[in-house]
Amino acid sequence: MAKDFSTMEDSNRSGNASIHDVLAQRRSVLKLAGVSALATLLQPLSGCASAGSSASPRLGFAAIPPGMGDALQVPPGYVAQVIAAWGEPVGIEGRMPAFRMDASNSAEDQAVQLGMHHDGLAFFPLGGSSTHGLIALNHEYTDDGLLHPDGFLPMTPAKVKKSQNAHGLSVYEAKLHGQQWEMVRPSPYARRFTLSTPFEMTGPAAGHALLRTAADPQGRTTLGTLNNCASSQTPWGTYLSGEENWAFYFDGGKNIDPHHKRWGLREKGLYGWASGDPRFAVAHTPNEPNRFGWVVEVDPMDPSSTPVKRTALGRAAHEGAWVALTRDQRAVVYSGEDARFEYIYKFVSTGRMQAGGAKANRGLLDHGTLYVARFDADGRGAWLPLVHGQGPLTAANGFADQGEVLIKTRQASDLLGATQMDRPEWLSIDTASRWVYCTLTNNSQRGQAGHPGVDAANPRANNSMGQIIRWLEDGDHDGLQFSWNHLVLAGDPANPRAEAKGNVKGDIFGCPDGLGFAPNGLLWIQTDVHATQMYQGEFKTIGNNQMLACDPQTGEIRRFLTGPTNCEITGIAFTPDGRNLFISVQHPGETPTDRSDPKNPRQFSNWPDREPQGRPRSANVVIRKRDGGVIGT
Repeated sequence: MAKDFSTMEDSNRSGNASIHDVLAQRRSVLKLAGVSALATLLQPLSGCASAGSSASPRLGFAAIPPGMGDALQVPPGYVAQVIAAWGEPVGIEGRMPAFRMDASNSAEDQAVQLGMHHDGLAFFPLGGSSTHGLIALNHEYTDDGLLHPDGFLPMTPAKVKKSQNAHGLSVYEAKLHGQQWEMVRPSPYARRFTLSTPFEMTGPAAGHALLRTAADPQGRTTLGTLNNCASSQTPWGTYLSGEENWAFYFDGGKNIDPHHKRWGLREKGLYGWASGDPRFAVAHTPNEPNRFGWVVEVDPMDPSSTPVKRTALGRAAHEGAWVALTRDQRAVVYSGEDARFEYIYKFVSTGRMQAGGAKANRGLLDHGTLYVARFDADGRGAWLPLVHGQGPLTAANGFADQGEVLIKTRQASDLLGATQMDRPEWLSIDTASRWVYCTLTNNSQRGQAGHPGVDAANPRANNSMGQIIRWLEDGDHDGLQFSWNHLVLAGDPANPRAEAKGNVKGDIFGCPDGLGFAPNGLLWIQTDVHATQMYQGEFKTIGNNQMLACDPQTGEIRRFLTGPTNCEITGIAFTPDGRNLFISVQHPGETPTDRSDPKNPRQFSNWPDREPQGRPRSANVVIRKRDGGVIGT
């Protein structure tokens, strides 16, 4: 995610106090007993890492040191290959313009080239192969200082179009030839999804009055998807992508209504799109923001299919969405909002997954119940139904129907007293144990004046380092109660501030973000420390962003990869045999302001091309063992 933009999203003023009251009582008891409440909260919980435990036999690689240079590093015995960088043509027949290092490609070129700032991805094998398949990929946002030869200003209609075409999604074909992966071009599967691509809206909110515009009076077809962050692969073979920091693209005007204000809209957007596309000016199209913030579903195997926004999953600043199956084959979709003090959700489908892949399950995510999580101080929790007519979710409180509950998911969750979390990012599901894991990347406003205090699930004030929380449902994934604990509190034990020490067993890290289980059961963790934090203060010895492997049975964490300067490491996709790992290296050379100087594009990085007149480019990287073995063993 684009961190500075995400941390600016801080619109929850609901004051949900129920869990904080419970925790205050707990702290009072601890104080009376002469025990430091913070020290107690920092102790590893059940199943977490603890000092003195033996090294995991499941982690079979040598840990590498923190990274400090403009290079990507992997352990001895591994090789990392760059594939599919920003600007490479995706492979559409007859439309494959080459990338120009001076950023002079047109908006029309960019519409058929890989977009900017690669993020979540998934590998879809062709014919069950682990050496030939499709990669579906998000492009989260743009650095307009790199995208245009003369940078962000002035933002012209042509620049707006190019920026919009550098957002969205891509599908490309990849194949292993000898020891090298290559993009297959042209490919009948190659596609780009931009801000001009029609998306069908389905589910209870489709057609709602709050989704209708002059261009779409039916409220059932919206153009484009943007700020797509994490992603996942469904059991029926489709790709789910979350629309995250969409609010920053809109000019809200001087008099933002309370609904849009709750979603973080501000007077002026950060991208200048309203100057070239009036639908991003709320004064012109007041319902347009309601058409973003959804989970998108794409069938990469069918190049003629229409992408869909699934409104039954709720509207949010979705990091992504991840699917588990109940024992009777109903789909359970877990998701979270990457914003300070927002929420974790799950959706339970009414129907059951059928044999026959994507086509047989096209409407599976359109019918079911959406819930929001409450984490209690005793290590238990509950899922609260976001259902119109239940509890406070009534017309008297501003929810005329279920469609309005879903469009106003945040406001509904506020009323239910859900737990305000420290920026929920990626989730991952251990199919063997059925535990669900979620990264809470950081929250510097936790416990600060005018903001919620610490609670059991979010136990550190000025939480610079983040944590990984996990829960186990009672019974099955559709259970309404659960038990929870922390896998790890990230940090560096050398830090003087207690809240930044953490309890990591193994290699230190901060700001966990990407998360994913490998076929062999190892949990992989990726980090996203911002350029303003790197190499200084509490992050002084942590180094570049990294990828680590964790044995969830012992809690040991070992550093596997470090990225080039100021990049984010994100995206996790294994081939079915576990022998190829695809990741994304996003925004190498990120600047403290998140926007590069067009006169000095190589100020911090020139990865991966190293061209004397080039510029840093986000790219996918595929990692393999030199002996052809399973990654991580």
